[in-house]
Amino acid sequence: MSRIQATLAALQARGHKALIPYVTAGFPQADITPDLMHTMVASGADIIELGVPFSDPMADGPVIQRAGEKALTYGIGTSHVLAMVKTFRERDNNTPVVLMGYANPVECYDLQHGANAFIRDAAAAGVDGVLIVDYPPEECRDFAARLKAAGLDLIFLLAPTSTDERIAQVAEVASGYVYYVSLKGVTGAGHLDTDAVEAALPRIRRHVKIPVGVGFGIRDAQTAVAVSRVADAVVIGSKIIQLIEDLPREQALTACGAFLSEIRSALNQSQA
Repeated sequence: MSRIQATLAALQARGHKALIPYVTAGFPQADITPDLMHTMVASGADIIELGVPFSDPMADGPVIQRAGEKALTYGIGTSHVLAMVKTFRERDNNTPVVLMGYANPVECYDLQHGANAFIRDAAAAGVDGVLIVDYPPEECRDFAARLKAAGLDLIFLLAPTSTDERIAQVAEVASGYVYYVSLKGVTGAGHLDTDAVEAALPRIRRHVKIPVGVGFGIRDAQTAVAVSRVADAVVIGSKIIQLIEDLPREQALTACGAFLSEIRSALNQSQA
């Protein structure tokens, strides 16, 4: 059982829902990420999604695009992201870390460092799972098998537009959890309709037997609690990026911690 699977199983056994915050690696300062990850854990995060900066992030809205662009100006690449995870692991060997990004950085890493180098080095750094936005399930069975052999989970996105056929394809390959994108569009877009999320999840669960996290559009405790009533995990990204993007280091850590603590407290009260 992977660290992700063990964490989610333990939460489910207690009747609790996972809080999964996202932050772009190397943002808002190049060296802040390990400390920001520790702040997230101290403030109630159960799993951390760490964005790998990329120049053409098709699923990301303006907020996360700006974060990625800023990280790229600092020279943050895949090797740096793996080093950040390794540094985080020096003090935390329990909290699962998921790298979220795109195929290009993964394939470029393998071209530079040798076949299967990304999986080898991600596992060695302490990564627990990867979510590659532009890897469709029918084209990455081998990648999924190699990840599984290294003890890593492969996580997929599902959307309101996903057909039953697509959901079934994802269910065959995915492990750890599935990430349901609650809105049509990019990260940070629109207003989340919790009734629509509640209506969509039974169809997903007919095929997907692993936990389902919901993200995109969750910006406050009220919405997080509403989503947690039907999902296994709440994923929050753009709001965190917005909170910290113009702040110096210590203020960014404080703002992130305060926001997640509020979300965690609300989730705990709703699950008591």
